[in-house]
Amino acid sequence: MSNHVLVRWTIVPRNCPRPILACPTCGVDRPFHPSGKIRLNANGKRLDAWVIYKCGDCDRTWNRPFLERRLATDLPPDDLAALKSGDPAVVRHLAFDLAALRRKTSVIAQSEEVHVEKVVTGGATGAAGVEIALAVPYPVGIRLDRLLATELGLARSRIVALAGEGRLIVGGGGNALKRPPRDGQSVHLDLADASDGRGIVDAAGGTANCVAHMNGQITCGDD
Repeated sequence: MSNHVLVRWTIVPRNCPRPILACPTCGVDRPFHPSGKIRLNANGKRLDAWVIYKCGDCDRTWNRPFLERRLATDLPPDDLAALKSGDPAVVRHLAFDLAALRRKTSVIAQSEEVHVEKVVTGGATGAAGVEIALAVPYPVGIRLDRLLATELGLARSRIVALAGEGRLIVGGGGNALKRPPRDGQSVHLDLADASDGRGIVDAAGGTANCVAHMNGQITCGDD
């Protein structure tokens, strides 16, 4: 792989998943967004806790339980303190728990908007290809083919063509391009003899002067 640039892409969604729920106030289904707050209630030695969501139109709230009749002594002191203070990192982690969310609703909207930070981790100047290691700390809604097309400045048809020619290989195989990227997944691009190879390598992050695209924060609350 000496003729390839090694790059790590960290992909972070701009928005948390939004359950689609019947809003009693609006009278129709609406997307509910995490408010950035949790509710914690103690009943004797047991705890109940909810993530608080708000209707995107009228601010009607919906509480998703994540602790039910849990003994307070079962929680590590640091975790309990984080819940009591409404620690933003804890709230964000809970908001991205898709498995828990799906137990309460079957329809969840996930934004395709992401931040991508590109960091070169190895390789030589003038490389004829790229090895992209994907870091995806939270689930994203964008398909991998769309993500690659956007970040590499290519049409999706070109992404499909490169895959068909064996010049683009994605870890996971099968229909990986049609699914959202996964943490730890890899993308191999062989661009030898490609007329636009240099430009693709540069767009992937394979230059010393590449600019990171991760300039914002995840939006999970009202701010």
